[in-house]
Amino acid sequence: MKGIIDRFEGQFAIVELDDGEIVNVPKIRMPSDAEEGMVIDIDETITINYKETEIRKTENDSLAKELWED
Repeated sequence: MKGIIDRFEGQFAIVELDDGEIVNVPKIRMPSDAEEGMVIDIDETITINYKETEIRKTENDSLAKELWED
């Protein structure tokens, strides 16, 4: 299963899953270098999917640039 880290609140990471469900994941289960906006793979452990995170960042940057172009 995949998710995107929406934000951190207290001892939890707020994660949006593939199906749109929002879940609270204890920070202690997250990789130490996890940041908001990162794509994570959730199995028995949680790992950062750096490839998908970069693709998502590039797409978001492109969309933002289009918004500001005349």
